[in-house]
Amino acid sequence: MSDITQTQADAVLSAAREAADGAGTAMNIAVVDGGGNLKAFTRMDGAWLGSIDISIKKARTARFFDMATGSIGELSQPGGPLFNIEVSNGGLITFPGGLPLHSSDGDIIGAIGVSGSTVENDHAVASAGAAVGL
Repeated sequence: MSDITQTQADAVLSAAREAADGAGTAMNIAVVDGGGNLKAFTRMDGAWLGSIDISIKKARTARFFDMATGSIGELSQPGGPLFNIEVSNGGLITFPGGLPLHSSDGDIIGAIGVSGSTVENDHAVASAGAAVGL
């Protein structure tokens, strides 16, 4: 299994933080490694305390299922094939803001989770972090 390096995790955090600054919002940004373990984290000044746990769970959810948390949310609606999945694995987050991170050869090496604003802003900031060339 490939794993994200500290240098790569720092680059993801930096890009996401820059996007959050550009959006004028304070975010909690978490990066997990290939095993879903916290690798890097930042809580921007003024970011909501309640969003710390959410950002970490978004990153873990994206890594555990290797897909965007928003996509999992679509599948976990009542009557959906993943209904109630959010209560598994010690609690998951199934709304936008979590994305897998891919290496330059396409392997998933970790994930990013962002929380602190609207789900649209969370997803945009996570996307900026995930867009970093790893």
